[in-house]
Amino acid sequence: MTGHPAPIGDLIGPVIRDLAHRSGRDLNRWLQQVDRLRGCSDPIRLVGEVSTLDPGTGEVLHHYSTGGEPHGQLLVRCGNRRSSRCPTCAETYRADTFHLIRAGLLGGDKGVPATVSTHPRVLATLTAPSFGPVHRGPGTDGRADVCHPRRNGPACFDRHGSDDQRIGQPLDPDAYDYAGHVLWNAHAGKLWHRFGVYLRRHLGGSAGLTRAEFSRRIRLSFAKVAEYQARGVVHFHAVVRLDGRTEDGITEPPAWATVELLTEAIDSAAKAVRLDVPDPYGGAVRDLCWGAVDVRPIASTTPDGTSLSEAAVAGYVAKYATKSAETSGTLDRRIKRSDLARLEQRGVTAHAARLIRTAWELGNPETYPDLAPLRLRQWAHMLGFRGHFSTKSRAYSTTMTALRRVRLEYRQARDLARLPYDPAATLVLANWRYAGQGYTAGEFALASSISQPGGNHAP
Repeated sequence: MTGHPAPIGDLIGPVIRDLAHRSGRDLNRWLQQVDRLRGCSDPIRLVGEVSTLDPGTGEVLHHYSTGGEPHGQLLVRCGNRRSSRCPTCAETYRADTFHLIRAGLLGGDKGVPATVSTHPRVLATLTAPSFGPVHRGPGTDGRADVCHPRRNGPACFDRHGSDDQRIGQPLDPDAYDYAGHVLWNAHAGKLWHRFGVYLRRHLGGSAGLTRAEFSRRIRLSFAKVAEYQARGVVHFHAVVRLDGRTEDGITEPPAWATVELLTEAIDSAAKAVRLDVPDPYGGAVRDLCWGAVDVRPIASTTPDGTSLSEAAVAGYVAKYATKSAETSGTLDRRIKRSDLARLEQRGVTAHAARLIRTAWELGNPETYPDLAPLRLRQWAHMLGFRGHFSTKSRAYSTTMTALRRVRLEYRQARDLARLPYDPAATLVLANWRYAGQGYTAGEFALASSISQPGGNHAP
């Protein structure tokens, strides 16, 4: 749709009729629910009830049921991290990721000692190898060079701008290794795990320590996010930190644990990783490995030309936590067999459509039984990748759950302060079930309008 949103007056009529179909003309209560969603565009609908009892007498102190709500349902935020699904909830996820990363860089808050700001810390980017030449966009400096001026094989002499839709598309799709691409995405999580094992070995070996000695003295902490490149392959951005280990927790690492040592170990460990997987087309195995590796030190003071600031790193990593696979021309929802014939009609690029169909083909357990554990059909819309987009080691910093709990406890304390009884001395019985997701057509029209800057807000 284009143009300005319709006036509120033009939208209230259809919404009232929509609400009246199931729940009477309770528009005011519906507006209150929308206001509590704080801009969520794809809310979850719940049906159920909750009772608060006095455990000594059995007296019902408070009872709530969704039977009196519009549609007989309660709307709650979806909490989706994908900006394409819900920009508002994705922004909350991005902000949480920012604070999680920042806490592990600066310390002094959220259970992390302030001394971590002086520990060796780097931002490492690990990418996939090439599966065939693709159209290239501008470099990190913003300059667009000639794409592929090759004499042998496919060539492209254009200078692609950042908005060129050809960026990431194969120069020769028929020669592109689509199966290798899908299998690499499907095993990206296992490649990262093996990299972590090798990194500890290489760090210990560089210091002349056995694996057991290294584990007793040094803790390797990290927080990473996965991102899709334009060609549709996953790569990882990770903040990696070296800590000293004691029975009391995190302490200063030994003097030999330097940024230079960590940088060299990351590079050598990534180059050593090899993962053999079944070849779906008759070969014995396929050898999966990492491609290019980039390591940048993180400055504890003013960054120079080769280092990065803590705030820049936290913002950079958090930004990618909400980016979805659709940034590479694919989908953010699972597909069915019937969807395969109309992928392009849903805005999927030709390259991503071929990757999806390859993943679907390789996911046939009868034809490729060795690949069945990868569940490629279930993750075909993600081009084979089935890992978490944001992960961290236990000791890096706080957790997403802890950050969400703080918000929940704040809201509960605000609401419970008005209750005539002590909530800590009560028994709560709840029964909820999922009833669907998203707005009806009429609800969506009005909710979108009142979410606009300067629009009306629920009372």
